[in-house]
Amino acid sequence: MLDRFPSMLSSVIEAALAPHPVDRYLELVDPMITWSDLRGRVVDVRRDTARTVTLTLAPTRQWTGFRAGQYIQLSTVIKGVRHTRCFSPANAECGPDGFIELTITAHDDGFVSRHLRDHAATGDVMGLQPATGDFVLPQQRPEQAVFISGGSGITPVLSMLRTLVAERHNGSAVFIHYATTPADAVYADELNALAAANPWIDVHTIYTRHTDTDGPNGHFRPEHLTELAPRFAQAQTFLCGPAGLMDAVREFYTERDLDDALHSEAFTAPSVAPDPNEPVSGTLSFASSARSAENDGHTILEQAEAAGLTPEFGCRMGICFSCSAVKKSGCTRNVLTGDVDTDSDTHIQLCISAPVGDVEIDI
Repeated sequence: MLDRFPSMLSSVIEAALAPHPVDRYLELVDPMITWSDLRGRVVDVRRDTARTVTLTLAPTRQWTGFRAGQYIQLSTVIKGVRHTRCFSPANAECGPDGFIELTITAHDDGFVSRHLRDHAATGDVMGLQPATGDFVLPQQRPEQAVFISGGSGITPVLSMLRTLVAERHNGSAVFIHYATTPADAVYADELNALAAANPWIDVHTIYTRHTDTDGPNGHFRPEHLTELAPRFAQAQTFLCGPAGLMDAVREFYTERDLDDALHSEAFTAPSVAPDPNEPVSGTLSFASSARSAENDGHTILEQAEAAGLTPEFGCRMGICFSCSAVKKSGCTRNVLTGDVDTDSDTHIQLCISAPVGDVEIDI
């Protein structure tokens, strides 16, 4: 009975203050005093490169920590609209007492990332969700590890390396990071400092658009691994970066029958275009908006936006569920797995679902 008391009290208070949740009242006093919401206050802001901003957040008491490589959902309000995006902490994994370090790269088409790069300031309060994700260091740390990252994909693998450093790892690690130019190489100084202080770490930064270097340059080639990490076949490899890098490294490991040794996390959804060999037909109906569009084979989220609708979305890659909506009827195909769903009145993710024939969706 006593174990149930806090939840019972919570229910009573929530019911008494309905229709608004308790936290809507508490935030009028201090947005960091929350009953159930997880939030974080920005306590430090750095802009180490022209395209990035690094935020350090102090989370509220609901924070339970994270494992190196996981991601969190961060939400912020821009012009009265709440937007949510997924980011991986870059600091070493920690428990509920730890801070969260997020380095966000402002992509050309990144509405939220550009806003944060330009406007994030100390004292801002962001909404957070608990850390999640399976791209993590194994509990039994690998004796040999290879980390490969590109662009903003550096954050989860840097978190892994920082975690190993904090644990005084006694194995070996090769860290290979791809950046466009030296000016874009966020964390370059720290990586070099880590390598200088820890002989078991070998760091290489490869520039894809800068050839004035002593080492390799350009996009991934097999010799980058065979020369910089010659013992890659005996190591566990952790990969995060843009699609081109991910595809090239995966092909390298598959050709050598080393798929089981490669662990990866994509931070953008693979580009999915309609299959020219598959007929596209049907009408996509948006029930709540009383609109419809001829199915063009793209995802429902893309078709809804093309129709002038603005459904909520987060990661646009099928992991945050921010764009879930009820499919009232019809058949949809998961563009990541190829699975089809013919059930009616079921929740689907708009960003990774494409209609197959006539589909009615409740947005």
